[in-house]
Amino acid sequence: MINKKRGKEMSMQWLLEKAPGFQVLREQDRDAIFSFTFLWTLFEARVMGNFARADLIRVKVDEWYDAGTLNADRYDAELAYFRQRYYANGDFTIHFRRLRLRAVDQLDIVQSVLDGRSNDPRDRLLTLLMIVWRFRNNFFHGEKWSYRFQDQLSNFTHANAILIRLLERHGQLTA
Repeated sequence: MINKKRGKEMSMQWLLEKAPGFQVLREQDRDAIFSFTFLWTLFEARVMGNFARADLIRVKVDEWYDAGTLNADRYDAELAYFRQRYYANGDFTIHFRRLRLRAVDQLDIVQSVLDGRSNDPRDRLLTLLMIVWRFRNNFFHGEKWSYRFQDQLSNFTHANAILIRLLERHGQLTA
C-alpha cells in the first residue's frame, strides 16, 4: 500500500518526468494551479449547486444583483489586472483570443467591460466569472497544456482571489 506522502511524491515525480513543460514551472506556479482546481470545484459545489455553465453563472450573478449582494467593487484589483491583460492599445490582445470565449460566455458583455464601454457592477462581476470559467474550461480540457502553462501565475492568482471572495460571501461554508 502506498502511503500519502509517497503517493504525492510519485505523482509529482511522474508529472516532472512526463508532462510537457511541467518541470520548468516554479513551485509557486504549480501551487496556484493546484489551488485553482480545489477552489473551482468548491465554488461549483457550494455556490453553483454542483453544476456550472455560463448561462447558470449569469443567473447566479443576476440573483446576487437583485438581492443587493453583488459587491462588485471588491473585485476591482482583479478587474484592473484582466483589463490590462486582455485589452491594450485600443484592441483585444492575443491573450484575450486564447480565452476562446464563445457567444454563450457573454462575449459581448465581457468585451464591453474589458474595453471600458461598460462599468455596470453586474457586468463587471459577470465578466470576471466568465474569465474564470474560461480558465476552468481551458485548464480541464487541456488548452493550457498547448503553451505549457507559461505566463499563468498571475492569471491563476487573480482567479483564486475571485473564487475565495465569492466562496466567503456566497459559499455557505462551515468549519
